[in-house]
Amino acid sequence: MNMWIPTEHEKYGVVLASFRGTVQHGLPLEIGDTVQMLEKCEGWYRGFVLKNPNSKGIFPCSYIHLKNAHIKNKGQFEMVVPTEDSVITEMTSTLRDWGAMWKQLYVKNEGDLFHRLWHVMNEILDLRRQVLVGHLTHDRMRDVKQHITARLDWGNEQLCLDLVPRKEFSMVDPEEISVTELYRLMEHRHRKKETPTPVSTHHLFVHMKSLMSSNLGEELEVFFFIYDSRENKPLSERFFVKLNKNGLPKYPDKSERQCTLFVDLGSGDLRKDVYIVVHIIRIGRMGAGEKKNTCNVQYRRPFGCAVVSIADLLTADSKDDHLLKVYACNTESEWSQIHDNIIKKVNIRYNLLGSNTGLAVALQLLHGDIDQLRREYMILFTRGVSITRKLGFSDVIMPGEMRNDLYITLEKGEFEKGGKSVARNVEVTIYALDADGQILKGFVATGSGEPGGDEYHTFVLYHNNSPRWAELIKLPIPVDVFRGSHVRFEFRHCSTKDKGEKKLFGFSFVPLMQEDGRTLPDGTHELIVHKCEENANLQDCARYLKLHFYKCNLPGNNQTLKGTKESFWITSFLCSTKLTQNGDMLDLLKWRAHPERISDSLSKLKEIDGSEIVKFLQDTLDTLFGILDESSQKYALKVFDCLVHIINLLQDSKFQHFMPVMDTYIEGHFAGALSYRDLIKVLKWYVDRIIDAERQEHIRQVLKATEYIFKYIIQSRRLFALATGGQNEEEFRCCMHELFMSIRFFLSLEDKGSRPITQTQAVFLQSFPAVYGELLKLFTVREVATFVRETLGSIPTASQSDCPLEAVKLHCIVKTVESELYTNPESRCILLPVILRLMQAYMQEQKDLVMCAHILTCMLSLLKKDETDPSEEVNLIVESLLVVLLRTLLEITNRPQPAAPTLRPQVQDVTGEFVACLLALLRQMKDLHYMQLLQRFSSKDDLRDFLLHIFTVFRILIRPEMFSKDWAVMRLVTNNIIITTVLYLSDALRKNFLNDKFDYKVWDSYFCLSVIFINQPCLQLETFSASKKKKILEKYGDMRVMMGCEIFSMWQNLGEHKLNFIPAMIGPFLEVTLVPQPDLRNVMIPIFHDMMDWEQRRSGNFKQVEAKLIDKLDSLMSEGKGDETYRELFNSIIPLFGPYPSLLKKIERETWRESGISLIATVTRLMERLLDYRDCMKVGEVDGKKIGCTVSLLNFYKTELNKEEMYIRYIHKLYELHLKAQNYTEASYTLLLYDELLEWSERPLREFLNYPMQSEWQRKEHLHLTILQNFDRGKCWENGIILCRELADQYESYYDYRNLSKMRMMEASFYDKIMDQQRLEPEFFRVGFYGKKFPFFLRNKEFVCRGHDYERLEAFQQRMLNEFPHAIAMQHANQPDQTIYQADAQYLQIYAVAPIPDSQDVLQRDGVHDNIKSFYKVNHIWRYRYDRPFHKGTKDKENEFKSLWVERTTLTLVQSLPGISRWFEVERRELVEVSPLENAIEVIENKNLQLRTLITQCQTRQMQNINPLTMCLNGVIDAAVNGGLARYQEAFFAKDYIMNHPEDGDKIGRLRELMFEQAHILEFGLTVHDKFVPQDMRPLHKKLVDQFHLMKSSLGIQEFPAYMRASPTHFTNGSTRGGRNSAPNIMNPEGGGRVVARRSPLSYPAANRYSSSSLSSQASNEVSNITGQSESSDEVFNMQPSPSTSSLSSNHSASPNVTSSAPSSTRGSPQLPDKQKHTRENCLSPRDRPCSAVYPNPLDPTLRAVPQPPSDSSLPRSDPSISTPDKVVKPAPSSWSLDTSLSDFNGKGPPIPPRPPYTGSPARTTRSQSPVISSRSPQKNSAPPFTPSPTECQSTGLVSNSPVLSGSYSSGISSLSRCSVSEASGTENTPWDHPFPNSTSIGFDEPIRRENKTPPPYSIHDRNNPRRPVPIPPGLSILPSIDAPPVPPKPHQIRKPEMEPRRPDHFPRPRPLPRKVSQL
Repeated sequence: MNMWIPTEHEKYGVVLASFRGTVQHGLPLEIGDTVQMLEKCEGWYRGFVLKNPNSKGIFPCSYIHLKNAHIKNKGQFEMVVPTEDSVITEMTSTLRDWGAMWKQLYVKNEGDLFHRLWHVMNEILDLRRQVLVGHLTHDRMRDVKQHITARLDWGNEQLCLDLVPRKEFSMVDPEEISVTELYRLMEHRHRKKETPTPVSTHHLFVHMKSLMSSNLGEELEVFFFIYDSRENKPLSERFFVKLNKNGLPKYPDKSERQCTLFVDLGSGDLRKDVYIVVHIIRIGRMGAGEKKNTCNVQYRRPFGCAVVSIADLLTADSKDDHLLKVYACNTESEWSQIHDNIIKKVNIRYNLLGSNTGLAVALQLLHGDIDQLRREYMILFTRGVSITRKLGFSDVIMPGEMRNDLYITLEKGEFEKGGKSVARNVEVTIYALDADGQILKGFVATGSGEPGGDEYHTFVLYHNNSPRWAELIKLPIPVDVFRGSHVRFEFRHCSTKDKGEKKLFGFSFVPLMQEDGRTLPDGTHELIVHKCEENANLQDCARYLKLHFYKCNLPGNNQTLKGTKESFWITSFLCSTKLTQNGDMLDLLKWRAHPERISDSLSKLKEIDGSEIVKFLQDTLDTLFGILDESSQKYALKVFDCLVHIINLLQDSKFQHFMPVMDTYIEGHFAGALSYRDLIKVLKWYVDRIIDAERQEHIRQVLKATEYIFKYIIQSRRLFALATGGQNEEEFRCCMHELFMSIRFFLSLEDKGSRPITQTQAVFLQSFPAVYGELLKLFTVREVATFVRETLGSIPTASQSDCPLEAVKLHCIVKTVESELYTNPESRCILLPVILRLMQAYMQEQKDLVMCAHILTCMLSLLKKDETDPSEEVNLIVESLLVVLLRTLLEITNRPQPAAPTLRPQVQDVTGEFVACLLALLRQMKDLHYMQLLQRFSSKDDLRDFLLHIFTVFRILIRPEMFSKDWAVMRLVTNNIIITTVLYLSDALRKNFLNDKFDYKVWDSYFCLSVIFINQPCLQLETFSASKKKKILEKYGDMRVMMGCEIFSMWQNLGEHKLNFIPAMIGPFLEVTLVPQPDLRNVMIPIFHDMMDWEQRRSGNFKQVEAKLIDKLDSLMSEGKGDETYRELFNSIIPLFGPYPSLLKKIERETWRESGISLIATVTRLMERLLDYRDCMKVGEVDGKKIGCTVSLLNFYKTELNKEEMYIRYIHKLYELHLKAQNYTEASYTLLLYDELLEWSERPLREFLNYPMQSEWQRKEHLHLTILQNFDRGKCWENGIILCRELADQYESYYDYRNLSKMRMMEASFYDKIMDQQRLEPEFFRVGFYGKKFPFFLRNKEFVCRGHDYERLEAFQQRMLNEFPHAIAMQHANQPDQTIYQADAQYLQIYAVAPIPDSQDVLQRDGVHDNIKSFYKVNHIWRYRYDRPFHKGTKDKENEFKSLWVERTTLTLVQSLPGISRWFEVERRELVEVSPLENAIEVIENKNLQLRTLITQCQTRQMQNINPLTMCLNGVIDAAVNGGLARYQEAFFAKDYIMNHPEDGDKIGRLRELMFEQAHILEFGLTVHDKFVPQDMRPLHKKLVDQFHLMKSSLGIQEFPAYMRASPTHFTNGSTRGGRNSAPNIMNPEGGGRVVARRSPLSYPAANRYSSSSLSSQASNEVSNITGQSESSDEVFNMQPSPSTSSLSSNHSASPNVTSSAPSSTRGSPQLPDKQKHTRENCLSPRDRPCSAVYPNPLDPTLRAVPQPPSDSSLPRSDPSISTPDKVVKPAPSSWSLDTSLSDFNGKGPPIPPRPPYTGSPARTTRSQSPVISSRSPQKNSAPPFTPSPTECQSTGLVSNSPVLSGSYSSGISSLSRCSVSEASGTENTPWDHPFPNSTSIGFDEPIRRENKTPPPYSIHDRNNPRRPVPIPPGLSILPSIDAPPVPPKPHQIRKPEMEPRRPDHFPRPRPLPRKVSQL
């Protein structure tokens, strides 16, 4: 068996192909992975992938490509470093990181960056291949690497990755260079990225594409040039392109003839008034319209012009072609000015050449010098491009630039007619001729782009004797040919006759150089036009060169030429580096020829233009030193001054590039071996006379040139020593010493009176450091260092702060430190003390900190580079500058920043420089340095100040704003240095400031620094990529753990001093433990036990620890800190680390374990909620999960922690969520929680959240107004009315009638909106959240949710599934088992439920408007229910009603809806079964009620049309005829049933009465229908009447009893006002008659009617065709009959998508056909639905009232105008009847008996006859019942009797007893046992609060009496003549607690809870 052998050289490789690793111990590999091999065996490697070193395995050798690598730490912990180029390594790792992020860009839909990054990655890969191949030249390799690094930096910046410090394109190791150098690299790259260096040189690239025109046919010449419209002159030469007859370039294969580069444009040329001008000349006939055979000669004729501003190119897309409009001249003579006219928009002088004529040109501005362009746009220059120069030299003249160009502009001419009747067609031909008269071939250049020619022909202007051309030509004549050459201009007339000849009529000429050697002067010249008609006369140029050529220079006697009118004007401009037009310069250069002029020439040198001097620099210098050598005594001073002038001239920015030319001259051409004596002598003479000089300007010029004067001195001495073998050395040294003595004396002087010399001293110090290098050529290092030390030491130290010498002094020190002299260790030891002394003085005074930082940076950079031991230098710097440096940093960082944004970068630079210096110095310090540093402190106070300073500075360094966001490398280096320093200083802290010398401030500073250090974002390794995390761990380790261990160690040393940090350090330490680092948590969590223990010892409890822990936990976790692991660890019993047990385990051992465990449990529960809250808040949109989580947290703070401030904060967070989700009603309820904590007092409140400092009254007023606004937006006006009244009372009490008026008007508007605006009734849904994957506040709980407007079950289910995308929808309504509860998944169970209203008195009143009732049906609801029909026993197939039972589930919530949330948790479930007989009674009751309501609405004309009544009548009659009621008779009236169920006798009788009642209502309804039915619906009405008679016969009804025929029932369900003021309506179609005074057996008390099934059938086609659908119409046309031919069961079935155990319901079922579902959805109103488990009916028979005994309780009337005696009501009878006499009510309405307690279903429970009001739960206080007005809303539940709540129109039979009234009833009302108490006697001082820790009431109606049941009268009908019900009470009666009425003794009175008033 072969053994695994450790690999020797095969250590590193790249995976070539993916390997699945399916073999035993196989390691899966992906292509491109880098692997490290550990062992090898028979073709297999064992190793690991570098990105996951913990997973090791085997893989085939053939899958790996081996690469060379360097091995560090060889052995078990060896590390492989590839030996490839560092740029390649960086590319590889960077591309891997980008790959993962690139895919995320696609996921995040950032398409633009995705595609750009993709292109850059491909580009980098291509470049990487080129580098790997290794075939690139050195220059090309450099360019490729630069391109690669630029792309890498761009990608890192776009992806927000770290900035990479580089040197020479390679990444630098921060450990290999000093921190100051690292900072400089980072700063350089950052500035390069942030503020690119402005480029002063620009170039314009022009590519001529084509000329598009419809009337071409001739060749064209196109000229481009740059034109300055401000100066009215061209700035550049012309670029010339020839086009063929089609408008395309004539030479398409030669790109240099189509493209050009206008070079050397300055930044000042990129202005709006600088244009690119294009002139187009056609080559052809004289006239554009002439025939072809007229003339064969072709002329150059004007065609068109185009212009474009250069400034437009700065904003335009340079990649797009420009189509320039072409204009033509209206008058040909103005052609020379056409571009000016276009620019100035003189429209009358030009016009557009044609709408389809345009010049297609590519224009692009390029920036940088020409060499940079050649590198960046290599293809451009390789392909070929012509260069078009500026006229004249560029802004910067480069040495070696050779130019000799003469530019001539042909301006204009004046010619005579020459005997002709019309003007001439003049053409000028230009020739350049040499001294021999020969034509210079190829030296007449029309423009760049085309080669030069022998001659040039101007364009011809038709019949113009005064032509203006303004054409520019260039004559690049060589210098050696220039002398004797001239230019000749020949003038010809171009005939337009058949021959088309060009006839010569004159010429002009001009010589190019004068006899004295000066060239033709620049400017405009008027030339003489000489007559000449024969070409032969021009052959001999010697004949005419003797003639005069300037008209201005003609002698006075030559009147012939002076009198001629013919002239020719040209403008010349010479741009030459060799020729001059200056005579003074020529005189100086020829000084030997005229010795007498030397003095004059030297004096005039300063007046010569600098460009002339630099052109002849070497010649001029040779002349000066030649004069000095020959006549030193006579001219030494003047030569010296001229030399100073030239040196200072070269320091000008325009000529600074000639400095190297002078350096080259000094090194290679200077030959003045004797000059040093004169130079030293003159320089010393100037220095010595500084004191006495009246004017210092010339001396300053001399001292400014000190550098080059010393260069000439040193070079001259070297030449002399070389020539003489070193003679006169002592003399030279003596002269130099004397010179420096004079300099030192001059520097030591101070300002005296009127002769300030500080500026002169400053000028010398600026140039002095440049002398060091020259002195080192002749003196030793120590000698030069001594010179410098003594010179710098002579500078006066006490100078004014604004003195210019101060800054220059530091500048001199900077140059000294940067010089070669300081770099040498031998000289550095001499200079360092002087420099440190000056630095210390400056930094202590906080002066010139920028320069100080620069000096210190240079000094510390050398410490890292120097190979010698820098220990002594470090010690000197530490001793002199460390403390000063710390103070300086504190001063800088605490200094208020200037408002001007331009000053901020400078301050930032200084701070960064000083920080880098401090870090570099600390890094250099070793144990010895720290020991010496600490020993220098003479007292504990000094040491204390030092520690405080350094800890404070470290805290500043850790700030995020200290370095740029992407400076991760710099931050890591900083942190590494900080933790190293802290470890050194912690020993000093323990030794000097513990026990009796304890100093809290130092220890607190230490702990604060440690906590901030650990929590830095740059150290949170969990947030980094795997590769970045690995690099950090390899280089630095996890510094957080190191600091955490140090904190723990220091804490353990504190002993009893720990109490000083409790509770102050609880928050910071908690923040540390929230860092997701297991080791750090294990170290830090035990500290909490220590804190609890010490706090317990001190005060007997640890309430402070608990309070601080909870407060800080919320803020920290809301910032995103902490996780589920931390919660588990905090509550864990698992040991943490080493010998330390877990926190809980340690607490269990203590005597205070109970309170400790309770604290741990509380904190754990808080963390659960905070984690849920944070997770929910991450989602973008507001959903129920966010709101529910906030509610859970809010309740926790209120009930369990009693943290009022946090409670109020989360109230406002919840409020903002509601506003964002447009839940305005819930937002109002939420803000009411804060409002309830405030009182109407003047107590001042502090500024809090967004509230200013104000009184409690003002804040409460503001809250009221905000709540009112949201109640209004949420259409919850009833609640707003109560607040309006409360606020109005306050205004009234303060006599603020203005606001009182506004509030009353608002209240009135709310009443109007209630009556006028339609409000939608929401749906309610029960939602169960099952499974462990739900958040804690939802897990295994069920809620009832208030749906949105128009939201049905399917939409709600989809919304919930969107909120919980991983949830599984349960398809049944049964309660889940434990497997579902404990599953690691999410299960949602959703079905619809119906509200059970409590406010029956409002809903039962006949005069109350439907708009008012609709509010109470769906608001303040505590209980909800749903029904599930099922068959018990054997199902009768013939009649399913016999066995059809209903399972009714009632859900009770913890709070009523609406409230502070759209959903609340279910607190209690109650399950009852309803028998078939009871079900039938409910169905018919509800249908009777619906019929009665519709008939009343029809009578009172509340219905716009009669269709709803028609459909309802049709549905009921049709169902009855088809067997609906007959089925009930068959099922329940059979003898067998009566015999088997004797207990149901009363119910059977009740059912019989209801059936007869329904028949009676139908008969009356048909009568009303007959009155209002339209004519076209008469056939349908007749059909209904016929079917009704069939129905009566099927029921066995031949004739109604007498009491029914009297029609005693009235219908008053219309307008409240109308119902109350009009005469009572009785059951009469005419609305008249009288009320029958007989008790009707049909007036059965039916206070509450509920529906759990419906009788429905398919409506007839006739009805559907005739009647339309309205909002109030029912689903009669869409309901399908049940399988048993009756529709009773159709309403009991559950939707199959929720409950699978019940028959399917047509309503809302996804299994319905789409057509049916759509139709049903359109026709159903929000509450019109069959009752089932999914769509249950809200009416509950359990609340049906039964006769009650007299009650001993009474209620206060809500009308304050009623006196106390009037409010006393007689005792109530045992039951209420509509037959009660009206006179007994005294016009006030009937008294209201108390409501019986809820005891469950009548089917399975027995009602208690006790008047006691049973509370809903022990936590809820019971309160006396009362009758609210329609706006009072004191109760918390509603019961609906609206048809939209009671099933379909087509099912059920109802009763009219609710509306029946008997006048003749003789029953007398007995008085009540107790009178109503007077409202003034009720106490309002203390509101009733809950006794236990339950959440506060969320309804404004629950604040006083939560969940108070409201009495429901067994039967009540308010007559129309009775007064309106009382208005709601005033706010103080609603919002203040009411006194309890007297109760029996055995009922306990609720104990009022003390009210806590908010301090916020």
